[in-house]
Amino acid sequence: MIAPLFHAWERRLASVTTNRVVRPFEWGLDWISPNGHTSGPHEHLRQWVDEAMRDTGAFFDAPPTREYTFAPAPAERRRRGEAGTLRFPSALTTPHAENNTVHARWFPASGTRPTHAGRVPRGGRGTAVVVLPQWNAGEGGHVALARVLARFGISALRMSLPYHDARMPPELTRADYIVSANIARTIQVCRQAVLDARRAVAWLALQGYERIGLLGTSLGSCLALLTAAHEPLIRAQALNHVSPWFADVVWRGLSTAHVRAGLDGHIELDELRELWRPISPYSYLDQVRHVRTLLVYARYDLSFPVDLSRRLVEEFDRRDLPHSVSVLPCGHYSSGAAPFSYLDGYVLTRYLLKNL
Repeated sequence: MIAPLFHAWERRLASVTTNRVVRPFEWGLDWISPNGHTSGPHEHLRQWVDEAMRDTGAFFDAPPTREYTFAPAPAERRRRGEAGTLRFPSALTTPHAENNTVHARWFPASGTRPTHAGRVPRGGRGTAVVVLPQWNAGEGGHVALARVLARFGISALRMSLPYHDARMPPELTRADYIVSANIARTIQVCRQAVLDARRAVAWLALQGYERIGLLGTSLGSCLALLTAAHEPLIRAQALNHVSPWFADVVWRGLSTAHVRAGLDGHIELDELRELWRPISPYSYLDQVRHVRTLLVYARYDLSFPVDLSRRLVEEFDRRDLPHSVSVLPCGHYSSGAAPFSYLDGYVLTRYLLKNL
């Protein structure tokens, strides 16, 4: 009886966004290396994916950098717990200059404020989390959650995803280049997000943090799991809205109907799932055996279909991976509205406090 009400609410919330664009289908071969292949575009891309999957450690390797800069926050933001903005070069260079610098807002727990020179003192054996927001999150997305984490003793580094807010080139009004009907570009930009997250984790380690975790929502949850699978410093992750396969969410989800429209008639789901293996959590489940994981899904979600979330939970159970599960009594969009946003924040914060 309740499901139709939540589904109608979800559709109303989704309809508020009016700037979705159906972009044309592209294989995106200009986003990958030729590698000497002379086959057709589909076969070329499939071979590139196969090569990536043979050594995902190399595919998601983020060479270390010391080019971190820290700018203290304005006084108003400092009063609300934000110390400043960390910037560093992305490990993957894209054709858009704005996107090649990573921006991350720093919310230190009490006692770890930056000095007047903008340097951050060593955090000792403290606890810190990299926060990866949802697709198309604005500059303020997940900032309130980062403040809550800091208030409870977990320093939070809220990272902007590729092609989001300050990283968005003028030609875009949405972060379309990270999830789109361009197959190879979607892989590469999601890969870039993982490399960026690993460099963010490396910065936390340089500050002396030894208990480091991840918090990801929606697209951010997928990217968090990929990061945890390749980053040995991660001890725990809280994944908010989950699916085993990247392709299935795009194919079936309410939020990605316009992306599906660009794919229709050019590729089938099985083929898309195969090509998007490098960015699908299912490919890396055995690699997060060392990480304590919270899986959160919403009972009336139309963007991350509930059967997909349950399938991921079943896989964690079947493989005996360390995890906990929380089911929100709402939908995808409504999880960001009160009172469900408070419940969601409580569940995520409590898990990280207990497991980091």
